[in-house]
Amino acid sequence: MQIIRNYVGGELVEPIQGKYIDNVEPATGQVYSQLPESTEEDLERAVEAAEKAQPEWAALSLEERAAILTKLANTIDYHSNQLAKAEAVDNGKPFTLAKNVDIYRSAANIRFFAQAITQFSSESHAMSNEAINYTLRDPIGVVGCISPWNLPLYLFTWKIAPALAAGNTVIAKPSEITPMTAYLFSKICIEAGLPAGVLNILHGTGPSIGNPLTTHPKIKAISFTGGTATGAHISKVTAAMFKKLSLELGGKNPTLVFADCDFEDTVDNVVRSAFSNQGQICLCGSRIYIERPIYQKFKEAFVKRVKTLKLGDPLKDTTQFGALVSKPHMDKVLSYIELAQEEGGRILTGGKQTKLQGRCQNGFFVEPTVIEGLDNNCRTNQEEIFGPVCTIMPFDNDQEAVSLANGTQYGLASSVWTSDLKRAHRVAKQIEAGIVWINCWLLRDLRTPFGGVKSSGVGREGGLEALRFFTEPKNVCIKY
Repeated sequence: MQIIRNYVGGELVEPIQGKYIDNVEPATGQVYSQLPESTEEDLERAVEAAEKAQPEWAALSLEERAAILTKLANTIDYHSNQLAKAEAVDNGKPFTLAKNVDIYRSAANIRFFAQAITQFSSESHAMSNEAINYTLRDPIGVVGCISPWNLPLYLFTWKIAPALAAGNTVIAKPSEITPMTAYLFSKICIEAGLPAGVLNILHGTGPSIGNPLTTHPKIKAISFTGGTATGAHISKVTAAMFKKLSLELGGKNPTLVFADCDFEDTVDNVVRSAFSNQGQICLCGSRIYIERPIYQKFKEAFVKRVKTLKLGDPLKDTTQFGALVSKPHMDKVLSYIELAQEEGGRILTGGKQTKLQGRCQNGFFVEPTVIEGLDNNCRTNQEEIFGPVCTIMPFDNDQEAVSLANGTQYGLASSVWTSDLKRAHRVAKQIEAGIVWINCWLLRDLRTPFGGVKSSGVGREGGLEALRFFTEPKNVCIKY
């Protein structure tokens, strides 16, 4: 039984009240570690450490901060196999996915912002012969970062890296469902020599530590990735406190497949966009709309390709499709599959829980599921399932495709598959989403703004957007 500890003031410490929560391995259904159930007492200790460390951290030159962060990234690379295995065990995703996506990107996030802060320029505005204005961008102080369970270390570093690079100190809360790699990252921080108190990691549930973190008066900004309902709660409870908020929330993303697409490439990538990480990525395309002339052909090829996905033990190199993150989440996904059938949907493949043999016989496995015959306004097509479930539907023209794509409360991401460049530009302009991929999916440039519209969030992360969020601009006007 592994015991996870908080990371406060540069040390691994037990929760003050000594309470722990069981942590379950999704592939086996067995408790394999315990994590702290942190409380406000732990938060006060972390805030004190962060406040103490912040002036000295902010006073370092950009090059000095960049060097420390780069060492952190290099240390992640050195421990990549250990981290990937831990992510596969903790989250249920295939080891190969964890190694090639999650852990690779975790190091890349930190390395990118270590470099970006040295290139972060301010503005100046000359007023003819009267005066000149220039902008200072100072760190906010102590900030809070709350990351989700689906890409645990990937999104954890995506938040803390720009915050630290900008000179803030951070109190971070990883998901209580997948805490292990954040704990291992605590050890990496110690190994790499991150100054004490610059980053503090508190484990626990939303009520026990997440809510106190968001409302603490000395934490000046909150960056949160997670469900829309939780984001709405954070927005409500912090409204009178005037904190800076960055909220990356839910998605119900459309995939538009036009008849002139590169057929084989599109089939392969649409399968990938629907079922990567068992469909547990906020960017997955769960609503697939196919132009009618190729609907039948595409449906048959798509379903055939989905059936070839190798579901199995996440620790095996041959596994392409692992376990869902928890039993409650598995039950939720299965309930939506049942709902889809009640709403008139026809299951073309999948639709059931899978029982494996041996080590994973009690794991939380659900077959990749494709459903057709549903109306765009039904709950299955309107609500975020966040699992290996997608629906397919035909459309007849560009206007209908855009209308279907925009027909939910969400607006995070989308993909368009066509050989017509004019159509690609036209449709991309009309889609209500923070990201539109044309003939690709999850192709990410870390310099670009990332976030959603409507119920998919407020604000943008990534590149200069993140550095702007984690700094306060100050205009200085000097008369000649």
